[in-house]
Amino acid sequence: MDHTNPTSALAFLQASSLPMLVQEEIERLIMTGELPVGSRINESDLAQRFNTSRGPIREALRALEEAGLLRTEKNRGMFVRELSLVEADEIYELREALEQIIGRRAALAITPDGVDRLQTMVGAMRDASEAENLEQYAQLNLQFHDLLLEIAGSRKLTDTYQRLIKELSLFRMRALDGGGGLRVSADEHGAIVDAIASGDAERAGLAMRQHVAEGRSRMHKAMAEVEPNTPLSIASKDL
Repeated sequence: MDHTNPTSALAFLQASSLPMLVQEEIERLIMTGELPVGSRINESDLAQRFNTSRGPIREALRALEEAGLLRTEKNRGMFVRELSLVEADEIYELREALEQIIGRRAALAITPDGVDRLQTMVGAMRDASEAENLEQYAQLNLQFHDLLLEIAGSRKLTDTYQRLIKELSLFRMRALDGGGGLRVSADEHGAIVDAIASGDAERAGLAMRQHVAEGRSRMHKAMAEVEPNTPLSIASKDL
């Protein structure tokens, strides 16, 4: 007979899942720019924000460091990682190939309900763009691509893509924030939905790849404006 105390079991489940929940929330703050690149992580502030002890915070931060979103400086603490332009270029190159695969798979698997969900999300993105709400737009953008991964239906593809996109988010906020990025990006997402809804896998794949290439170009433009003397990598000549 199992004599496990239900209260104890529930307490154990809550304790074991808390660091993961905290990790997801801190990750969201990083990916939407609320915790900006280069900012120092304050454990006490996060513990107060999430109404928890510092133990789960530390565990979540260690996981985020392993995921490449945070870095530790000796005697200074932990910071949101700054991705180099060369690293961002490499990730964009890989992402172009992955997005093309996602587009193809999504076009072959799309349903009328899936099209409706995508169109609803693009509508919300256009609203956020018109309101110049960068944080909301960034969150919707992540949800849009998560939905495409769901439609594409590949666990391995999802795991690989999400690791890359988390690192790249450290750069993408700058690209969205400059050069009319929000409006243009929203239009690109609308074109992606049209291509996927057509069921044409080749068209959808190319639309996804082009979207990433345009994002890469915006990233270079934003970096040139913020840091005029920063040399661009050779890969940028193909944009």
